[in-house]
Order: sequence, then structure tokens, then C-alpha cells
Amino acid sequence: MSATSTAVPETTAETAVSAAEPQPAPGATPPRTPLVARAAAELVGTAALVAVVVGSGIQATELTQDVALQLLANSIATVFGLGVLITLLGPVSGAHFNPAVTLAEWWTARRGGGGVTTREAVVYVPAQIAGAIAGAVLADAMFGKPLVAWSTHDRSAGHLLLGEVVATAGLILLIFGLERTGRLRFAPVAVASYIGAAYWFTSSTSFANPAVTIGRAFTDTFAGIAPGSVPGFAAAQLAGAVLGLALVALIFMQGRDTSPQSA
Repeated sequence: MSATSTAVPETTAETAVSAAEPQPAPGATPPRTPLVARAAAELVGTAALVAVVVGSGIQATELTQDVALQLLANSIATVFGLGVLITLLGPVSGAHFNPAVTLAEWWTARRGGGGVTTREAVVYVPAQIAGAIAGAVLADAMFGKPLVAWSTHDRSAGHLLLGEVVATAGLILLIFGLERTGRLRFAPVAVASYIGAAYWFTSSTSFANPAVTIGRAFTDTFAGIAPGSVPGFAAAQLAGAVLGLALVALIFMQGRDTSPQSA
């Protein structure tokens, strides 16, 4: 028997190899991005977000002494930066950039919904905090400021804490409301727009993020927060996350199916 008579056509061989490999079931969830890549996305995304917030604040104060214009410039830069970051990194990690969002997702996962596992949350949160600190240091470096200078901007007043509860509750309601209604594709625009609005309608200028709050303590600039004010802000943000989840459960509660069941 000659070699040519026993040779298998290349396309047939490839088909046979492909058929021998395990194939995912129709409609199966595709493999998730490796956890290390998701952690890197959370770290880099949070760092970039804080760099935008702090850097635009420094730039604004160097361009004008009008506080309203400073806040306007700071908020506009944050809106555009956040929207871009969510669009870019959302498909990788979900673009949380926020321990309050991560912990809210962890809680919903424990209750049977979609979200992150305990292992993922334990990785995400430190990555977000480290990223926030790195972002503040980077912003200071870009503008020739001391790399680390503890902020002296006290934000411990009660009305500011109330502002953080409201800002974070609204953020959680928005994100999980979009998820419940199948409209997460609008998250980049919706979340960025909400944060931009909350800059102006909340007394605290809407930090709404424990990691960002920690990072902003490392810079004594326009966007900074005194270290002594950080625990109160973080506690208010976590309380806001709980309130936001309660509002999601109330507003988007699932109705019971009362249709007759087939025998």
C-alpha cells in the first residue's frame, strides 16, 4: 500500500482533531478571564480613576481661583475618564473600581444572584485600594507635587457623611437596577453621568467609593481628604451600599408567577 493511498486529507484530519476535543454545550457561559487579569484591571482602572480625579483637581486650581470652575473642571474630567475606563475594562473585570460595588456584588451572589465569589472579592478589594493610592501618587508626580503628602482637607461634618450615604446608595441602585432590567450596556454612560451629577447635588461631592477615599488621603490637593475623615466617609459609603441594595430589592422585586402550571 502506497503512502499516498493512506494519507488523510489535511482538512479531514483537522476536523477529526476538532471533533475529538471537548466542546462547550450550546449556550454555556464562556470561560471567565483569569483572576490575575481581573485583579490587574481593577488595580489599573482604580489607579487611573484616582489619577483623573486628583490630577484634574490640581490642574483646575492652577488655572483658576474660582472654586465653582475648579469643581466644574474636576467633575467633567471625572465623567469622561470614568466612562472610558468602564468601557475599556468592564469586559475584563466588571469595572468595579470600588469596594462598595464589589461587596454588594458579593452579597447578591451569596443570595443566589450574579456576582463575585468570596475569593474574587478578597482579591478585588486590596487591588482597588492599592490602585487608588498609586493613582494619587502618580497624579502628584505628574504635577511636581510631593509624592505623598497627607491631606489637610477635613471632611468630617455630619452633612458630608449624609451626602456620602446618598451618593453611594444612588450608585448601587443605578448599577444593580441596570443589571436587573438587562441594561448594563448603558453602564459606561449612566454611571459616569450619575457621578458627574452627584458631584453637584451632594454636599460631599460624591466620593461614593472607599478605595478612592483612601487614595485621596495621600494628596494634599484640591481632591484630598484628611486621613482622620476617611473612616467616617468609608462607613457612610458602606451604609449607603446597604441602603442601595435594599432599594434595589424593593423597587425591582420579582413578581410571583401565578399562571397555571401544566400537569
